[in-house]
Amino acid sequence: MKSTVDEIRARFDAEVERFSNLDTGQVATVDAPLAMARVAEAAAAATPHARHVLDVGCGAGNYTLKLLGHLPGLDVTLVDLSQPMLDRAAARVTPATTGRVSVIQGDVRDITLPDAGFDVVLASAVLHHLRTDDEWRAVFAKLYRALRPGGSVWIFDLIESTVPAIQQLMWRQYGEFLSRQQGDAYRDRVYAYVEKEDTPRPLMYQLDLLREVGFSAVEVLHKNLCFAAFGGIKADAG
Repeated sequence: MKSTVDEIRARFDAEVERFSNLDTGQVATVDAPLAMARVAEAAAAATPHARHVLDVGCGAGNYTLKLLGHLPGLDVTLVDLSQPMLDRAAARVTPATTGRVSVIQGDVRDITLPDAGFDVVLASAVLHHLRTDDEWRAVFAKLYRALRPGGSVWIFDLIESTVPAIQQLMWRQYGEFLSRQQGDAYRDRVYAYVEKEDTPRPLMYQLDLLREVGFSAVEVLHKNLCFAAFGGIKADAG
């Protein structure tokens, strides 16, 4: 049995500090600082006239803070399951922008988003909590509808491989990475909560799904082992 939404929320309520380092990002993810930089740079390049960013699963706000370094003054909407995460994200983001900062506590599967309300959507280490194919399709379609024409979505997340031998290789090498970070006990702890909480999908599955729901262009920014940064651009109305 996978973790319930309430169980996932409780874990993240207790881990605000781990998600609050803008220099390192989430230490359990491979190439986290590089991914943050590439997502922020790509979002700014693809959507230079953005006025409003939606950060889904915002954690402590690292990705929005990185984006504000390239696109200052944005209005910001922060979404997360965890109220302590939202509180920390809002406290960090508010002084970093002259725009309006709004928060929504909830699950992206359940919350209501305005159609064409945002220019950029960020989703870091959150979509792997989706379960069924129908949920994946519904959330990707919701994010597409929430973007204005010409807007873009950028994702950094845990992924799996469609080739069992490659999946085993990536997972072993990821374990070696975790052990180098904080030892074998840390590796085993991360392995345990991934097994309990997460249902990642392959990178190609997600790229195909972005196209299926309507994105006119998709792009891979970075991939290393079982993590990837990628996104899609919604066609301009003109």
